[in-house]
Amino acid sequence: MSNDQPPTGPPPDEDPLRKRPQEPKEPGGPTPPPGNGPAAGGSSPYDSPYGGTGGAYGAGGGGQPPGYDAGAYGGPYGGADPLAGMPPLAPFGKRVLARLIDMIIVFVPLVLISLFFGGIEGTYGGDDWDEVADRVNSGEQWLWSLITLVAYIGYDTIMTAKNNGQTLGKKIMKLRTAMLNDGRVPDVGSSFLRAAVLWVPALVCCYCIWWIVIVITVLTDKPYRQGLHDKAGKTVVVSAAQ
Repeated sequence: MSNDQPPTGPPPDEDPLRKRPQEPKEPGGPTPPPGNGPAAGGSSPYDSPYGGTGGAYGAGGGGQPPGYDAGAYGGPYGGADPLAGMPPLAPFGKRVLARLIDMIIVFVPLVLISLFFGGIEGTYGGDDWDEVADRVNSGEQWLWSLITLVAYIGYDTIMTAKNNGQTLGKKIMKLRTAMLNDGRVPDVGSSFLRAAVLWVPALVCCYCIWWIVIVITVLTDKPYRQGLHDKAGKTVVVSAAQ
């Protein structure tokens, strides 16, 4: 009979705390739910847009922001929810305030430029409606409309694409524009399309009516609160609060 004592503790292969390699999944096996593992290639597209690693929107966030239910909506056509792990959708009131701030930021320089060139005539004397029509349809008026259009579209496009999806208004209100499918910052093409759909009708033909249409679509769209400009750019507006 051998006097050797059996080794203390479980054999190495039976250590319950040992990290073992993952077994390859069989075809047709269960698919893990989104958001429970690391994104391919490292960090998730829903990590903080200001740098760093960790959970969604902030180092050490550890997952979804408080109060946001990733499965509350369900994805389009019954698929996975593209907002899983995304911060909460932006409140409508904050979106309106952010848009008003941006409009003022662009409007004030335009007014100063117009004053430098003699101002834009907003009143007409007498009852000569032909004269009014001639002035409205003049080349000078069309040129000014084009300058205004370029200013608003350019501002929205550049700020959205080059500033983490934030215009100055959105930055003040702690919001940002993100691509719906993966949360990344919209590229120049998506930002331009979004801005063009928003501003061309508003400044060229439809004026107040177009803003009413935008407001209605944001309020009634389910589940992502997309206005027509958001749908054109495939974007969504979310909270960027830290």
